[in-house]
Amino acid sequence: MASEVATLAGGCFWCTEAVFKDVIGVEKVESGYIGGTVPDPTYKQVCGGDTGHAEAIRVTFDKDQVSYGEILDMFFATHDPTQLNRQGNDVGTQYRSAVFPADHAQRDEVVAAIARAAGDWPAPIVTTIEPMSTWYPAEDYHQDYWDTEGRGNPYCLAVIPPKLAKLRKSFAGRSKAVVGA
Repeated sequence: MASEVATLAGGCFWCTEAVFKDVIGVEKVESGYIGGTVPDPTYKQVCGGDTGHAEAIRVTFDKDQVSYGEILDMFFATHDPTQLNRQGNDVGTQYRSAVFPADHAQRDEVVAAIARAAGDWPAPIVTTIEPMSTWYPAEDYHQDYWDTEGRGNPYCLAVIPPKLAKLRKSFAGRSKAVVGA
């Protein structure tokens, strides 16, 4: 088993975490903060929009089961990469669409994935490719949020099921729920 890590920001980390926990080959998804200037930021600080951090996820996956390119394709299909500094009602740079490649090979794959996804959207993709910087895990109560608290949260109930439905329809062979993995 060969593990690789993808660091992705696509709006609320609760919502992106739930999607990637459903992907075959994903070993772990951690919610956190990246891309800002304040050391050890808190959720409250990041939500205030003044730290420069994005709410993001770090996806650890078995690259023998799912490729980085496939992870990126799922990322671009399950959030709106055409919205600048927002996802739906979540507004601010902390909700930006961004990818933080670990190396030049990942960066090249991000560029290719943006080109593949461009035809699927009616507006230009505004996802940024940002340098890898210090990763700060979010507070414990944010981890596995959909599975622990989210199903009782009206916001999550409005946002996550449509994302999961899109994943399961567009990437049926990659979804644990569809394949039964």
